[in-house]
Amino acid sequence: MSERARILIIDDDENVRKALGMVLESKGYEVDTAREGKEAIKKSKERFYNLALVDIRLPDMDGVDLLTAMKDTTPKMVKIIVTGYPSLENAVEAVNKGADGYIVKPILNMDTFLSIIREHLKKQEEARRYSEQKVTEYIEARAREQEAAKTKT
Repeated sequence: MSERARILIIDDDENVRKALGMVLESKGYEVDTAREGKEAIKKSKERFYNLALVDIRLPDMDGVDLLTAMKDTTPKMVKIIVTGYPSLENAVEAVNKGADGYIVKPILNMDTFLSIIREHLKKQEEARRYSEQKVTEYIEARAREQEAAKTKT
């Protein structure tokens, strides 16, 4: 990416927020945190984040419900559920509500964790570039059409 990716960590456990924040910042990411879902929604309305790490159990709402709310504020943000309570049911629900990934706490292998983050951010950047390319192609085609229409008159 041309600029530092911004990551929002949403977890009610301060130790988790601090630990993940320190690891991600040491790798060059810009990190912000939120303790609750409503705080995360407010922050995502005020600022763009490339990726959000969302705890599935938050004090004010379920993390899966937060996925839907954040999809409305920042649809292109990558959203990864991070949970200490893994189950097939909540994994399926999370994916159905817009989760791009699912990580189980405690995170035992930071290299794997960071690899997941990098891969999602890489896919996001590729999608952004593809969209920009398509918009450019459309604008160029429309300009040629308008130029052709001018020469006919």
